[in-house]
Amino acid sequence: MSTLLEIKSSVLRQVQVCPSFRRRTEEEPASGSADPPEPTAGAWKPGDGVEFFAQMRLILKKGEGRQGLPCPEVLLRSSSPAPAEPVDPSRGLRTLSQEEVDMLYEEALYTVLHRAGTMGPDQVDDEEALLSYLQQVFGTGPEEHAAAVERVKKAKAPTYALKVSVMRAKNLLAKDPNGFSDPYCMLGILPASGAVREPSPHKEQRFSFRKGSKRGGPLPAKCIQVTEVKSSTLNPVWKEHFLFEIEDVGTDQLHLDIWDHSDDVSLVEACRKLNEVIGLKGVSRYFKQIVKSARANGTAGPTEDHTDDFLGCLNIPVRRDTNMSQRGRSGFLSYLLLLNRLLQFEHRAEEPNSSSWRGELSGPAATVLCLHGAQSNLSALQLAVLHWQVSSRHHQTRTLDYGYLLGLLEDLQAHWEEAGSLPQEQEEGLADSFSAFSEFGLQLLRQLRDYFPATNSTAVYRLELLLKCLGKLQLFQPSFEICPFETELNMDIAAALKRGNREWFDKLLNTQSPREQPGPQRLAGLIKLADTIYEDLQSCYGIYASLFHSIIKVDFFTLTFRQLERLVAEEAWVLTEELSPKMTLEVALGLFELYLTLADIQRFWSSIPGRDSRSLALAGIHAPFLPAVKLWLQVLRDQTKWRLQGAVDVDTLEPMDASSKHSSSAATASLCFSHIQELWACLAWPDPAQAQTLGTQLSQDLCEAALFYTELLRKKVDAQPGAAGEAVSEPLCVVLNDVELLRKAAGQALRGLAWPEGAAGLEGTLPRPLLSCTQALDEDLQREARTVTAHLTSKMVGDVRKYVQHVSLSPDSIQNDEAVAPLLKYLDEKLALLNASLVKENLNRVLEALWELLLQAILQALGANRDVSADFYGRFHFTLEALVNFFHAEGQGLPLESLRDGSYKRLEEELRLHQCSTRECIEQYYLDKLKQRSMEHNRFGRLSVRCHYEAAEQRLAVEVLHAADLLPLDANGLSDPFVIVELGPPHLFPLVRSQRTQVKSRTLHPVYDELFYFSVPAEACRRRGACVLFTVMDHDWLSTNDFAGEAALGLGSVGGVARPQVGGSARASQPVTLHLRRPRAQVRSALRMLEGRPNKEAQEFVKRLRELEKYMEADP
Repeated sequence: MSTLLEIKSSVLRQVQVCPSFRRRTEEEPASGSADPPEPTAGAWKPGDGVEFFAQMRLILKKGEGRQGLPCPEVLLRSSSPAPAEPVDPSRGLRTLSQEEVDMLYEEALYTVLHRAGTMGPDQVDDEEALLSYLQQVFGTGPEEHAAAVERVKKAKAPTYALKVSVMRAKNLLAKDPNGFSDPYCMLGILPASGAVREPSPHKEQRFSFRKGSKRGGPLPAKCIQVTEVKSSTLNPVWKEHFLFEIEDVGTDQLHLDIWDHSDDVSLVEACRKLNEVIGLKGVSRYFKQIVKSARANGTAGPTEDHTDDFLGCLNIPVRRDTNMSQRGRSGFLSYLLLLNRLLQFEHRAEEPNSSSWRGELSGPAATVLCLHGAQSNLSALQLAVLHWQVSSRHHQTRTLDYGYLLGLLEDLQAHWEEAGSLPQEQEEGLADSFSAFSEFGLQLLRQLRDYFPATNSTAVYRLELLLKCLGKLQLFQPSFEICPFETELNMDIAAALKRGNREWFDKLLNTQSPREQPGPQRLAGLIKLADTIYEDLQSCYGIYASLFHSIIKVDFFTLTFRQLERLVAEEAWVLTEELSPKMTLEVALGLFELYLTLADIQRFWSSIPGRDSRSLALAGIHAPFLPAVKLWLQVLRDQTKWRLQGAVDVDTLEPMDASSKHSSSAATASLCFSHIQELWACLAWPDPAQAQTLGTQLSQDLCEAALFYTELLRKKVDAQPGAAGEAVSEPLCVVLNDVELLRKAAGQALRGLAWPEGAAGLEGTLPRPLLSCTQALDEDLQREARTVTAHLTSKMVGDVRKYVQHVSLSPDSIQNDEAVAPLLKYLDEKLALLNASLVKENLNRVLEALWELLLQAILQALGANRDVSADFYGRFHFTLEALVNFFHAEGQGLPLESLRDGSYKRLEEELRLHQCSTRECIEQYYLDKLKQRSMEHNRFGRLSVRCHYEAAEQRLAVEVLHAADLLPLDANGLSDPFVIVELGPPHLFPLVRSQRTQVKSRTLHPVYDELFYFSVPAEACRRRGACVLFTVMDHDWLSTNDFAGEAALGLGSVGGVARPQVGGSARASQPVTLHLRRPRAQVRSALRMLEGRPNKEAQEFVKRLRELEKYMEADP
């Protein structure tokens, strides 16, 4: 293995001008010692590098979660209950005095005791149950409760009224010639008793037929009222409301008729006459007459065709005789106070998840509120306003579900659009509730991260509902005569968010990196602060931004990013200026980590479409970090060597596990290089010139570390004791696999170190320095792998030669397959071990080396055996083909192209020539000359000739015209060339002698124009291998002539040989330019084959060529 130590690093040679490699070259002893240079201990505390790379892994792990834009599914990690929101009892409705509570209690009791109408399916009709419930709500004792009930019963009974709403009718009869009718409704109260009702002296019946007109007030109960006339329709829509006084709730009836209006009859007059009817009998008779008249004028259809589709309800009148009404308190305010009391009772604080309470009232509570609202004659809009006012105030004292509040706002909006107005006092109260709720919501938004954390899906959903509530409040702004907001609500929200961002940042800064601390201590806190800001910006983009933009049209992400980015940039600038004069290794490590986070913040902004990072406050922040980054990369270089040194020291050169074929140190080296590549990607230095400097240095350090590792492996494997007689060494196989894994890992890492080259760089290509470094390292590691492979196969040389010799010494009596079987069995056993120990690439390397070893062994065996039978060479030809099939392995092994190349061609040629006769070998010699093609056409010069065969004279005419660009073979830089012309092979032209031109002195471009004739039959010119050979020599007067080059021209292509020349002469044929060359290996192999032949013909041919051959020089 000592030969491994003599390998010179091509990487070191190519980049020796670089500082890091220059230092290493100078430190290496001139003797080329095998001991690798130790990493310097001054750059970082000595150790095995484990702690350093563990810390670097933590830095890289932070960057792994910062690839691309965040998605909500990743950020929302928890569905636990949302954090509790702040509550303040003082933000609710004012506390009532005891006297006011007692009055409210009597009001509620009065509502229950004087209830009227039919209860709904979800309401309670049991009076005792309702009274008992109110006793619990107000916390009244039995005696106090009984006294209050007694007082309420003694109070004046209420006056009842019926509120009727006439909405629409459908499918009425057509009474007019045009196929339509002009319908209107008449409705009134039919008393059940026979008592005559006197007209009220203080009220007068008023009619108004104008569309959309307002009615002045309640009409007398005995009056019959009418709707407007709807012209030319069978489906009229009225939406008119009427109020009738009721004397007997249990027996009075509402009667309604639909009439078709006639222009000849005055509707006012008809109503006047109806109002003059006195007594039950008279009213009944008049209604009967009307119905009879209507039926006589047309065919009566189904009953439903003549009745309207109306909605009505029985209501208690607004006049109340309770203590609260006597003191001037309205039903609106009473309902508000009663609802607040019920909500406080229903929403018990001890209930779990009380913040998710949606205002679900119990049956008694809903019944009491329904009765009180009806008895107070509150409209749907007023009820909606009251529920919002009370619930929104209650929410600020005890948290409710925002979905419930949003539903109240939606209900309020629907009734507001229908009614459109409130009394001024009630509108002012609603505006105050809006202001209070928006103020409360803005307070929550200022502390957004505390109450609505982005990782909590429950809290985020509450935030969405809160924003929708605030969005609903914005819709009410144009509708109020008294605006509850001084500015646009979304502007207030943006201001609250900015203020909250600043408060949150200042709190973090004071906690993690207070300005009064020394710079090195502040640095660690600022790193945590920057990491927290990045995570917060991810939450802003992935969670909050879409909510704020879609609901209230506030660009929360841009607002927050700009603000926080500017704040953290200011802190970073100040701290780097303070720490730059005090740069230490620990400070450099901290600044490096801080810069990575700041760069991630910049890239986060740039990764959003349409965003430009050049306008950020962080633009240019890399400049003050450059010294720290350079120092940190030096630390990385030394720590990488320490890490590799420690990994090799504990390496046993055994596979890590059953699934891998490399050792533990190779896995460590691969991981280190992967971390370096990831680190460079995270660094992403923006300045191209500085990035090139940093990237070049880092790539050189990586190459140096890779070579340092291979040298450690050499030293390690040399110290391993080898097993005697072991042909396949497992440690060598592991080392070979380690080198291959290192080659791939280092190559991938180097390709990942590409830096921006500006406008001049091509997209997708490596910078030239990096490409050169990558190629040099790959060549060096490939050479290392080949050297280990050679050492591995060298242990098999003796066995291979023994089995090849067995083939050569096998008697002719045994079959060829039996002779080669031991060799194939040996190879199969060894390759099975190698296949189990080596990766695919290394197995191919071993196969290639072993194949070359076999070819050389067979060539040696052939050279050691002369004058043997043709069967001997046939056996080796069989062996060669069997080995080709063995190593090809039906496409699973080496490709046939590589197997049949190089030494294989030489061996096959040797075997073929050994099976040929002497004359066939001579012909092959000339055929090889004809097959040669000059690879460098201008190196030895060119020769122009012209040939043709004259059939009449039975002679071959050869004219040597001129030569050009000959080699200068004399000391004066010129030559004295002449050309020898001869025909071959000799046995085809036994009587023909060679001829030569004149010598042209001191020239490299001689002109001859000499014609030579050779008397030969045409049949001989057509034979295999027949050619004319031109040999150019340099004439020397005092020494032996020098060989300048040769060229051959096949006679089969000469005009007149294949068929007689038609017309013309030799000078009429086209000249042929031949490129001069030197004889190649296959030509000399045929010559050597003839030298071994003892027969006279072979020896004479060799003798003739021996004088020329000594002038030949081998091609470089």
